[in-house]
Amino acid sequence: MSTIHLNSANFDRTVSGGPTLVDFWASWCSPCKAVSPIIESLAEEYSGKVTVGKVNIEDETELADRFNIMSIPTVILFDNGRERERLTGARRMSDYKDAINKL
Repeated sequence: MSTIHLNSANFDRTVSGGPTLVDFWASWCSPCKAVSPIIESLAEEYSGKVTVGKVNIEDETELADRFNIMSIPTVILFDNGRERERLTGARRMSDYKDAINKL
C-alpha cells in the first residue's frame, strides 16, 4: 500500500482509524525529499498494520497550524486519533520503526 495524501477533509477520519504515521512536508524542503523514500518504504512494510499519510503543508496550512508544525519534515504518530510521538527533522528508518513499534 502506498501513502495516503491527507487533507482537512480526510485527516480526522484517517487518523482515528488506528495506528497512523503522518509526514508533514513541503516540495521545496530538501530533508523532506530525503525522508520521502523512507516513508514510502514504511507504508509498504507496515501495510495492513499502520496507515501512512502525507500532508503537504503548503496546501494544508490549517493542518500545519493545528499541529504546530514549526519545522519540516515532522512525522507524527497517532493511535486512534491521539498524538503519541513526534519526530522532527530527517531521521533514519530505524527511528521511525522504533516509534511505530512502540504503538
